[in-house]
Amino acid sequence: MAVWDDLVGQDRAVAQLTAAARDADAYVTAASEGRPPQTSGSAMTHAWLFTGPPGSGRSSTARAFAAALQCVSPDRALGGAPGCGFCDGCHTALTGSHADVEIIRTDLLSIGVKETRDQVRRAQMSPASGRWQVIVLEDADRLTEGAGNVLLKAIEEPAPRTVWLLCAPSSEDVLPTIRSRCRHLALRTPPVAAVADLLVRRDGIAPDLAADCARATQGHIGRARRLATDERARVRRAAVLQLPLRVDNVGGCLKGAQELIDAATADAKQVAEELDSKETEEMRAAMGGTEGKRMPRGTAGVMKDLEDRQKRRATRTQRDSLDLALTDLTAFYRDVLARQLGSGLGSSGDPSAVARIADQSRPEQTLRRMEAILACRQALDRNVSPLLAVEAMTMALRAG
Repeated sequence: MAVWDDLVGQDRAVAQLTAAARDADAYVTAASEGRPPQTSGSAMTHAWLFTGPPGSGRSSTARAFAAALQCVSPDRALGGAPGCGFCDGCHTALTGSHADVEIIRTDLLSIGVKETRDQVRRAQMSPASGRWQVIVLEDADRLTEGAGNVLLKAIEEPAPRTVWLLCAPSSEDVLPTIRSRCRHLALRTPPVAAVADLLVRRDGIAPDLAADCARATQGHIGRARRLATDERARVRRAAVLQLPLRVDNVGGCLKGAQELIDAATADAKQVAEELDSKETEEMRAAMGGTEGKRMPRGTAGVMKDLEDRQKRRATRTQRDSLDLALTDLTAFYRDVLARQLGSGLGSSGDPSAVARIADQSRPEQTLRRMEAILACRQALDRNVSPLLAVEAMTMALRAG
């Protein structure tokens, strides 16, 4: 299986990256043989910016390209494209164990200067064993301004065989000075049918469930997979889509807002249950602690830093879960608007709920409700109290 096989609906991007991987391979091969590498007209460059809507597979594309750059398959010498998916270079890059591929993702709300400086220092080193030093920054849109300026210096003066792969929702989410020094590759939302096929083929999901989840998430690969594999996620989504039926009075608005916040908190708690205890035990073991006994002296600060990081991750998880619920609500009212305008039903969920709201309101009311959801998302971005922002939204949904 080639490294590109799980990239859904991105044929143009795959063709461009395959050409770049070929030129990158030729560059390293020429250098190893003492020949001057060919750089004029090369499809390869030292910094890339992958953008696309949520679910388009930005991170998966970057990781696949990183694997192709490290491919050591003998078929390359016979004209085959790098990225076989089977060789040691591809396999370790895809599984996250390659010494020269660093995947940077954050559980926090932002990436600061310290973390970025650590990666910049790494970028100055030559590859330890692979063909390139590859740094994948999955959340480039979360860089603080100071961190972005630190990264800019590294991109302006790159090491000879270092490649930066940045991922962000859009080019506007990255500092202009950074994006002007990157080759931009825009991805598109995958077709729903292709996402459903991937869930069946890769994750063993039943075809009907895969199709429903792909349609419900509008082609978002990650969300579709979560819906298909996590029954609790399906239950929470169904509850969110009942909210428009329950905001007919002030009490219903306030109760619905509280339930949305509670659901987001439950999501954060679920992540904490899955990750926090494991992280804590691993850190205790690394610091020389044993079960049931006090930690060695001098380690309290390290454990406190871990606890603080876990709390910040819980905050981000809650925010992300809440944003996902608001996205689902927007899709619901989009389907309401489509019915009101005679375009038929969409895929948000319960057709009877969509029909009921559509018949009880006018298109201009639906548009105002969608604007209220957008205003809530913007308020959350400004760090307004989540409960206050959601309560204001539900009251606006009632008013229409």
